[in-house]
Amino acid sequence: MESLKISSDVLFILLGAIMVLAMHAGFAFLELGTVRKKNQVNALVKILTDFSVSTIAYFFIGYTVAYGVNFLQGAEYLAQKSGYELVKFFFLLTFAAAIPAIVSGGIAERAKFNPQLVATFLLVGFVYPFFEGIAWNNHLGFQGWLQAAFGAKFHDFAGSVVVHAVGGWIGLAAVLLLGARRGRYTHDGLVSAHPPSSIPFLALGAWILTVGWFGFNVMSAQTIDAVSGLVAVNSLMAMVGGTLAALLAGKNDPGFVHNGPLAGLVAVCAGSDLMHPVGALVTGVIAGLLFVHMFTLTQNKWKIDDVLGVWPLHGLCGAWGGIAAGIFGLKALGGMGGVSLVSQLLGTLLGVAVAFGGGLAVYGLLKAVVGIRLDAEEEFNGADLSIHKITATPEKEGGW
Repeated sequence: MESLKISSDVLFILLGAIMVLAMHAGFAFLELGTVRKKNQVNALVKILTDFSVSTIAYFFIGYTVAYGVNFLQGAEYLAQKSGYELVKFFFLLTFAAAIPAIVSGGIAERAKFNPQLVATFLLVGFVYPFFEGIAWNNHLGFQGWLQAAFGAKFHDFAGSVVVHAVGGWIGLAAVLLLGARRGRYTHDGLVSAHPPSSIPFLALGAWILTVGWFGFNVMSAQTIDAVSGLVAVNSLMAMVGGTLAALLAGKNDPGFVHNGPLAGLVAVCAGSDLMHPVGALVTGVIAGLLFVHMFTLTQNKWKIDDVLGVWPLHGLCGAWGGIAAGIFGLKALGGMGGVSLVSQLLGTLLGVAVAFGGGLAVYGLLKAVVGIRLDAEEEFNGADLSIHKITATPEKEGGW
């Protein structure tokens, strides 16, 4: 029976890893549909190569930083317990690789390709696992201090803060250092619209992400005996809450409608195992409203050219999710209890500080040493031709 239990856990977490791996196709198509046509190929290539670089960085460095596990041992040793530790690495790798996938959407259309791969290696090898180890492996005594001082550790079941807020705040640092796309804002203060190139591809990306998210959240239990239907239904309620809020606040705009479910799902990750479904619904509604309002504010008022809105979507909705777990996770509001709002606030603030500081350090160093932005001609021609020497829809050459 013990052998069957171990094998079942391996299969369970492997299926979760595959579902979250599929979400990276969602990141790719969401970006492809949002950017202009001359940058679609770049969106696809970035996500795949960033995932590959993330795998190398996390296997050799990041997973060791976060969990102290070293894979440079014999295959016989690694295969113990049906290779559970290996598939757990695979599952958590798909989370770690979401960091550069999130950042990619913010810096789209004007970032150099090779420096971004270097940034990916540094972020997934060092910055992300540093906070991951604090939040999920009790590093540096932070969780123990929260437990002693406020009665509960910082709780983030599936990564509202550890993954999404961290990715979003790193993305903000990168966007600020890059600057806006040329022509996005005029000298007289007007905003020049760069509409999405393909609403169908944008919608496809959002749907792939939404479906995969149920692996992201539910399989965060990591063992089959810990799986909870509450997580699934809470994810569902937050998803629909975010969708409907974005529909109303965004006045039927399809870009907002398809990012609405993602906002709700980002926010519910942290407390999906604690909240009552009604609390999850409210969490999703607030996230949907937060995304629409802050995307509009950053783009049009503050003139921060975050192409996919990764800071509002992941950075702010992720931070809201960390706080929401400390509100709707309370028994007084129908939750499971065992959380502290103060601990949630402090854990969220620490994640934001590590992410924004780490993002400034990584992208600031690369900007000073090799540069991180395409030149004016390359940006005008588009990343597809400038970097990859082909467009998404090349005209037929030769033939009849």
